[in-house]
Amino acid sequence: MAVRRAIRPFAALAAAMTAMVVTAPLTPAQRTDEHARVVVLGDATAALAHDVAHLGGTVERELNSLGGVVAELPATSIDQLRHTAGVRTVTEDQAIHLSDAGWDPSTDAGSLPSTAQAVNAATPAASAATGKGIDVALVDSGIAPVPGLTVPGKVVNGPDISFDSQNKAKGLYGDNYGHGTHIAGIIAGTDGARNGQYDGLAPDARLLNVKVADAGGAVDVSQVIAAIDWVVQHRTDNGMNVRVLNLSFGTDAGQSYLADPLAYAAEVAWRNGIVVVTAAGNDGTTLGHLTDPASDPFVISVGSDDTRGTSTTADDAVSDFSNWGDGTRNPDVVAPGRSIVSMRAPGSSVDTTYPTARVNKTLFRGSGTSQATAVVSGVVADLLQAHPDLTPDQVKAILTSTAQPIPGADARAQGAGLVNLDAALAASIPQITAQAWTVSAGAGSLDAARGSLRIVQNNVTLTGEQDVMGHAFDSTSMAAAEATASSWSGGTWNGSSWSGSSWSGSSWSGSSWSGSSWSGSSWSGSSWSGSSWSGSSWSTAGWGATATVCLKPNGKPINKCSAEVQSNTQWG
Repeated sequence: MAVRRAIRPFAALAAAMTAMVVTAPLTPAQRTDEHARVVVLGDATAALAHDVAHLGGTVERELNSLGGVVAELPATSIDQLRHTAGVRTVTEDQAIHLSDAGWDPSTDAGSLPSTAQAVNAATPAASAATGKGIDVALVDSGIAPVPGLTVPGKVVNGPDISFDSQNKAKGLYGDNYGHGTHIAGIIAGTDGARNGQYDGLAPDARLLNVKVADAGGAVDVSQVIAAIDWVVQHRTDNGMNVRVLNLSFGTDAGQSYLADPLAYAAEVAWRNGIVVVTAAGNDGTTLGHLTDPASDPFVISVGSDDTRGTSTTADDAVSDFSNWGDGTRNPDVVAPGRSIVSMRAPGSSVDTTYPTARVNKTLFRGSGTSQATAVVSGVVADLLQAHPDLTPDQVKAILTSTAQPIPGADARAQGAGLVNLDAALAASIPQITAQAWTVSAGAGSLDAARGSLRIVQNNVTLTGEQDVMGHAFDSTSMAAAEATASSWSGGTWNGSSWSGSSWSGSSWSGSSWSGSSWSGSSWSGSSWSGSSWSGSSWSTAGWGATATVCLKPNGKPINKCSAEVQSNTQWG
């Protein structure tokens, strides 16, 4: 069964992205007396441990949430292990030594240490806030088990309701696209050597991985709503403390938030004590409003700040790709989103499509409001660690009241300005009960929430009031269930089973999901908020002037990019 996305002309790719899983070769630096330390992922942890032992190796720790193990075994046995039944991937496991790799984060304005400095998260007071005890839900394309994200307990997997889950070769929970891993690193990545060279904004926060996007970035709004509902319903299960929800996603829907089902789902999460952080979008001034669900005024909407490649904020500007609001609903704040360096998912679609964005073997450079959103999610986790009793409305009030306005920037683009963690931590707790906006009813059109971004299976476009299972979507009934955090019943949502590795029932096109093999190679992933993936360094010419993968609306390549014509314009 082929799956493809109908995309906007300006976001079309020059060539279809492929989701090819590759493994990095083991170098002498990872071999000790001809033994290698590796991360092994497969179908069953116990079986992997047996396979490692059979080849003369030892398991150092189990990665139960990822379905894998960290092991040491003879280097000569690596290839044999890779070809063992039930083993999906074998990759090196090592601490991150960025400077040793020829890249110095202290001199790169897009590094996470520099990003932390830009939002005043590097002061003594702010550095003490690390997000410890706070769980951040990431509804995205999954999280790859790469250095910086494999610390025991760092990632907890929720359901995988992506199309990848229907292809056993792709496995569950991992990131075959590359977006989720990059975002995860910004929020809560941890330097393997813990030497300060690399840390996310909240390095001690835990990540709840809820995968919705497949190897090509493909996802329908119904999947995102289901994922948000699941997070709300299970936010305190098994010791979880989900206080932040990162949504680096948006559609161009123009439906009022008062009726929109996606905005309503995000708003319900907010009312249940979860700070929802959303991407404003990457259409610049073209769209004329924020993307959905950032258009809901209750949640925190984040635009992108351009640091201009300097350590000072005096010359900052709002990124040209960052969405402007309509004057009534604007971004609430901005955060660095230009050329941000974070974790790379080797072999993912983004990684193989944009090889020049690789900084080294473990890191990758990307731009967009996705990255800016992740920065703010990390800042929120830090703030909640320091003040765990804050409500979402209080968090938003603190962030907006302590933000630093960007001189000369329009309020429709910057909102209150650049987030400032140090000032937020020092602020007085606002005595507010709730925001005064009218509460959404969520009884509008699911199809309208999709905007212009649609998915296609067997030449049948998903339209109308139905989810990806082809099941009728009654927004009024769904809103009532969401209001009481009861839209999920076991593994069933909206009348269909979404649990397990094989969905039951039919899709919207009439074809059966069960046992189907899905391919995301023809998807552009254009619904994911972001602007560009490029290895270009900072320059006086500005970001985009040296980008190499750009298209005109007619699909023909050009030499110079603008925010409107960059490939993956909605992605980051």
